[in-house]
Amino acid sequence: MAHPLRLDLLELLTAAGPATAAHCGRVLEVSQASCSFHLRQLAKYGFVEDAGPGRDRRERAWQVPGPRREMRIAVDDSSDGGPALERIVVEREAQAILDHVGRRDAGSVNWRQKAGVMVTAVALLSADEAAELREQWKALLAPYVARTEKDSADRLPGQRHVRYFMAATPLPAFESGDSGHESEH
Repeated sequence: MAHPLRLDLLELLTAAGPATAAHCGRVLEVSQASCSFHLRQLAKYGFVEDAGPGRDRRERAWQVPGPRREMRIAVDDSSDGGPALERIVVEREAQAILDHVGRRDAGSVNWRQKAGVMVTAVALLSADEAAELREQWKALLAPYVARTEKDSADRLPGQRHVRYFMAATPLPAFESGDSGHESEH
C-alpha cells in the first residue's frame, strides 16, 4: 500500500465505481501501464477485484470488493512499514487540501464558503478520550459514507464526493515536570 498511486486508485474506484486501467490513467493523469500494474498488485492482496470486461470488452474493469473496507494502519515500532504508510497518507491528504485551496473555480469557492476547508482546534484529552472522539467522528460520517457506497444513479443535484481526513496529533508536554508519558497506574 505504500505507494501513492495505489491509494489514488482505491479512492477513484471507491468514488466512481468500476473502471478500467485506461480510464484510471486518464483521470489520474498517469500511464495506463502504471495503473494496470498497480491494480494487479492491489488485486493480488484483495484490495480490488476483477469487475468483468470494460465497455469495449477489450479491457477488464476493476472494482473495490464489497463491503468496503476501512484501512487501518497498525502502529508497530518494529518495522518501517506502518510509519512509511502513515507518512504517505498524511502527505497525500495534505496535498489534496492544498490543491483544493489553490483552485479558484466557482465550484470550489462555493464549497469553501459553505463547507469550509478545515476546522482546527486544540483540546485537552486523555488517550481514551481521543479514541472516543475518533469513534464519534466516524459515527457522524457513517450515514454519508454508506450513501457513497450506493449506486451513483441516486445522486442528487449538487452532491459531490468530499474527502474528510481527521488527524489527532498530541502536542508536546508544555507543563513543567510533565514528561509527556502517561502513567501506567
